[in-house]
Amino acid sequence: MYSSTSLGPSILLLLLLQTGKLSFLPLGWNSLKEAIPGLPLWSPPPSLDLTPDLPQKSPGCGKEKLDDGHLNNSLSSPVQADVYFPRLIVPFCGHIKGGMRPGKKVLVMGIVDLNPESFAISLTCGDSEDPPADVAIELKAVFTDRQLLRNSCISGERGEEQSAIPYFPFIPDQPFRVEILCEHPRFRVFVDGHQLFDFYHRIQTLSAIDTIKINGDLQITKLG
Repeated sequence: MYSSTSLGPSILLLLLLQTGKLSFLPLGWNSLKEAIPGLPLWSPPPSLDLTPDLPQKSPGCGKEKLDDGHLNNSLSSPVQADVYFPRLIVPFCGHIKGGMRPGKKVLVMGIVDLNPESFAISLTCGDSEDPPADVAIELKAVFTDRQLLRNSCISGERGEEQSAIPYFPFIPDQPFRVEILCEHPRFRVFVDGHQLFDFYHRIQTLSAIDTIKINGDLQITKLG
């Protein structure tokens, strides 16, 4: 006859179940110990913490402000503004880091309002209101006349206005992309990838042109 000490606990339990001498042990291994002398008293192993280590959320997390107020820039001409991306409030005034120089480009992307009258994009020498800062170039889209006017204002005096364009590029309630490329003698202006006109510099110190102002019937979606 088998003894409880010569058999492993698993084999002994199987034999008891097959012979009908053990039918149900509701209290587990320690109850089996009482029914079968000689079995070692079983204690559960120490519990293991299987919860993965999760990164702790730092306090104060929420909408993050862009570093130093600089907008993301894909054209190597950061525009600084005290706003949060992507909602840029009109009228808008922002700083062009380092000012303009040959080869530098300013990008304005936005959506025209549903019932627009006009909007304007200006590059200026600072943001002073009194006395007013010099305006190197002002682009003004006028929807009633379907004109895109260009001018400057230096020492309070407006220059000769230009208006000739091959077509009027802006459509109410539609997005647009304006690029102002600075070259040695001029600004070259593109709308939606098409060159519309050139505007020759009336301010010769290009680095002084360090501010962009936008106002009128539009929403801004991106600056660069």
